Amino acid sequence: MTVMAHSIRIVYCTQCSWMLRAAWVAQELLSTFQEELRDGGATLVPGTGGIFEVHADGERIWSRAEDGGFPDIVELKRRVRDVIAPDRALGHADRAAARAADA
Repeated sequence: MTVMAHSIRIVYCTQCSWMLRAAWVAQELLSTFQEELRDGGATLVPGTGGIFEVHADGERIWSRAEDGGFPDIVELKRRVRDVIAPDRALGHADRAAARAADA
């Protein structure tokens, strides 16, 4: 069975000093999706102009400008999962989404 190499790309604003935030997001995603990202990894890409975007397999899944601020890590993990491992359960992240939907 061939496993597709998935990748994450995080573009962050150097003018805003968001590298540490980008690195933390990468760490969280690498920890959660160890197997899925094994051959593709996570890349930090310096940018300017207030940019903070997260891409999974080339698809932009979070944009600070369009989504309104920085992502909640649980929501971001769900969005990444939906692109790179749609059949995978996320446990606590899925339960939190279910509780929010019921509220």
